[in-house]
Formats: sequence, structure tokens, C-alpha cells
Amino acid sequence: MNGKILSFGEILLRICPDLSNDWVESGSLPFFVGGAELNVASALALWGLPSAYLSAMPQNDVTGSILAYLRNKHIEIDNMLLQGDRLGLYYLPKGKDLKHAGVIYDRANSSFANLQPSDMDWDVIFDGVSWFHFSAICPAISQDMANICLDALKEASHRGIFVSLDLNYRSKLWKYGKEPIAVMPELAAYADLIMGNVWAAQQMLGTALYPELRESQSSYPRTLLTEQARETSVELMSKFEKCSFVANTFRFDYLEKGIQYFTTIFAEGQLLQSDDYVAPEIVDKVGSGDCFMAGLIYGLYQQIGLHGTLDFATAAAFDKLFIPSDATHSKVADIQKRIENGQKK
Repeated sequence: MNGKILSFGEILLRICPDLSNDWVESGSLPFFVGGAELNVASALALWGLPSAYLSAMPQNDVTGSILAYLRNKHIEIDNMLLQGDRLGLYYLPKGKDLKHAGVIYDRANSSFANLQPSDMDWDVIFDGVSWFHFSAICPAISQDMANICLDALKEASHRGIFVSLDLNYRSKLWKYGKEPIAVMPELAAYADLIMGNVWAAQQMLGTALYPELRESQSSYPRTLLTEQARETSVELMSKFEKCSFVANTFRFDYLEKGIQYFTTIFAEGQLLQSDDYVAPEIVDKVGSGDCFMAGLIYGLYQQIGLHGTLDFATAAAFDKLFIPSDATHSKVADIQKRIENGQKK
């Protein structure tokens, strides 16, 4: 495969106060530049692939510094839309998880959230692009953004561009009167690769879920999870004829033994499973799933085979758990070392 890999989504500042200390008194408020799709674009650029990123933000001195930062990371941002009045923010206290109650969004009326379909020139945007990546976070923002995503996917399909979709579910974003199940299936129909987990697929795309997995608990037999991954993958491929790859992540936080992490990918009629990765403690949960997505793109783009792709993506994602930022800092050689050493640091 050749051509640029274009990631589309909202660029954000993550503000992360440490609630264990008096951050108000100290005046210390760390931040990171990120967003799910930017995290993917950053990883791909770090790994030497032609990575492009499309978002929107206001034009001012602060965003000028961010643009320079992205260029220094070798991310192509030639089509960045500089318009609107504000950059999106979110607050996530140190150690909290994006999927749960810890996140506080401040994204309303951001430059990205206010984009209209008429702002997008797809002939220019898709010039030289062979892969388009987006996530379910985008259509969660507004009906206009859902329409923009659909336009993008139709244009990508017309041009023969490979499409990947990350089923990121953010309950605090779906506030414009539609549930994900009313929006996501139409978009997923254009995806060649769907990544997420079996719960997100059930909630957003309507796949079946074993009754045992609907119960809230911290531990399930791995055989049950992998069999559900197989059935979910087969169902998605049956529903969406364009889909050729389905990948799932499984991460569990255990008080007694820390983090357990493993993944699967289904393609060509077979389910591949990663090794188990376990660590007593981690540094930062944010961006691990994005890094797994980037690893899948890297492996498929580089044509290193399904086994090699899953090994690379899983090791990259696990490695990200020990990096205090939104995007990974691990280079290809670091990830290959992680594969050789397994869960050992």
C-alpha cells in the first residue's frame, strides 16, 4: 500500500489536575495536546509512515504553537481548517479513565464542533490519500458532524480509499437527540477495518452479546471473551460486506494483580489472539486504544501479515500504558523489543 494515511477528528487539549495534591494552591495544571485521531496520526508519523491529520481550530498565537508542534512530529497538516473561535478542551484528573465519570468536557462551540459540510473540500482533502481513519467520537458531537463523516466515507469509497473505524464510545458526547445505534451502522458500512470491543459493538452497531457478558463484573474467562470476539466479528462482517478486518481489545483492572491486557483480530475466516500482558501498575490509560489502532494500521499498511500486525499493535498499546502523554513515544525498535520481552519492562 502507498499514499497518505489521513486521520480525521477533533484536536483537543487534555488538562489533567492531580487531585492527590493541592493543584489549585500550587498553580500546577499539566496538559497534553491530543484527541483520539491525533494520537493515531502521531504514532504513525513516529513510525515513519506518511501520516496526515485533518481537524479545525482557531487561528491565534496559541494554535500557531500547536501547529509547529505537529509539524515537528512530521504530521502533514496542510489541510488543517483554521477557523472558528475556540479550541476544544477536556479535563481528566490524573489516573482517571476516559470511559468513566472522571472526564469533564469543554468542547461546545469549538472550531471543530461548529464545522459544516460545506466547509469540506474532499477533492483537496483526499488528494494522495490511500487510507482514511476516523472514530465514533466524531459523529457523537452533532448531526452536522455525523453528516460530514458520511460525506467523507462516501467520497473515500468512491476513490477506493481504505477506511478504518474505531468504536470509541463517549456517553457524555451523545447529547443531540440520537443514540449511537441510530447513527453508527450507516457509517460502519463503509469501513474495511472495525476496531473496538464487544461491548461497544453491541451498543453502537447492535451485535449480539452473551448474557454472561452483560453483567457488570471485573473478570471473565478468556475463552468466553475470545468466543464472543469471534461471534461479534462474524456478525459484523455479515452485516457490513465491505468489512474485512475486525479487532477487539480487552483490558481489565484487577485490584489484586493490576492490569490484564490482550487483543484479537478476525480476518480471512480466522480469529487470532494476542499473548496476555499483565502489569501490577501503569502510568497513563489515555491513548492505549488509539495506539492499538495505529499499530493495526501500521501492520496492514506495511503488509507484515496478520500475526505480525496483531503482535505489533498489542505490544504498542501495552507499551503506551507506561507513557505519561496522549500519544506514544515508543519507536518501532522499542515495540519490537516489547514483543521479544513480553510484559517485562
